[in-house]
Amino acid sequence: MESTLIFVGLGIAAATLGSILWSIVYPERRIWPPQRYTAITPILVWVPTFSLFGVLILLGVLGWGILVLPNWLRFGVGIPLILFGNFVVWTEVAHFGLAQTGGAKGTLRTTGMYRYSRNPQYMADMAIVGGWMILTSSPSALTVGTAAILVLIAAPFAEESWLKELYGSEFEEYRASTRRFL
Repeated sequence: MESTLIFVGLGIAAATLGSILWSIVYPERRIWPPQRYTAITPILVWVPTFSLFGVLILLGVLGWGILVLPNWLRFGVGIPLILFGNFVVWTEVAHFGLAQTGGAKGTLRTTGMYRYSRNPQYMADMAIVGGWMILTSSPSALTVGTAAILVLIAAPFAEESWLKELYGSEFEEYRASTRRFL
């Protein structure tokens, strides 16, 4: 079962990363963000996203504690990263709504956590995944989690031409004054 979950998790991450890289190289034919937000877009965005997180959760539980990490690191760093990441993600999702978080056109947000980073939701997702990898100290969760983090690092690069197209000089000014990540 564990090898199947690893295969599924890495497959989802690879397909997502492939879509993102395609969108970076060919922004006029991009996959992410979607060119048109339709009724099927939430399914195409959220099913892989939550499936990958589900696989990570299962792998962490199945491989709980296999890697030898000190408890102060697992519980003292892992849990706070997960909690802080969830707080940031869900606070910003509440401001945007699920549709805009999933690629629908909306407004350029430069307040809240977006005044510190152009991509706080991706950063927070990385914190959640990293925290889970530390907490569970599971080699399988580490493998799939690393692939997930690579996807989260790449995603903002696919969005920037779209944001420039949508918001023009407003985005350019924001980009000049706010870091991509930290």
